Amino acid sequence: MVAEGKKAPDFKLKDQNGQTISLSDYKGKSVVLYFYPKDDTSGCTKEACSFRDGLPGFGKLNAVILGVSADSVESHKKFADKYNLPFTLLSDESKEMIEKYGVWKEKSMYGRKYMGIERTTFIIDENGKIKKIFRKVKVDGHDKEVLDVLNSR
Repeated sequence: MVAEGKKAPDFKLKDQNGQTISLSDYKGKSVVLYFYPKDDTSGCTKEACSFRDGLPGFGKLNAVILGVSADSVESHKKFADKYNLPFTLLSDESKEMIEKYGVWKEKSMYGRKYMGIERTTFIIDENGKIKKIFRKVKVDGHDKEVLDVLNSR
């Protein structure tokens, strides 16, 4: 089970450009790993654009942003291009990593139950340890919450 203070599970996934990315590629940097339900939907777009707009602040703190959903590489490419997202989006169609990080949950909408990604952000430190977990993220102001944690070293 993933928990604050524990080592973050490594992964190998394709990004929106078809490149294979792994967590170990970012050793020595802080990683903001955020899981979101679906490309180009209102809440997910708002969250991605707030990270995009706040990117200079993250860069100053030697932090990279990685977004993850179960959408395809092609879907991520369209989403990133449409909104000029300058960070990496990872495709986990098998949901292997999504399950490893414990964010594949039963959800409910209009009384209907279904499985989906619970909007969750992990801050992983330079040594690959989980510094902070934000579960059931509310999009408004979330980028600021993440920056506050990164600033509090």
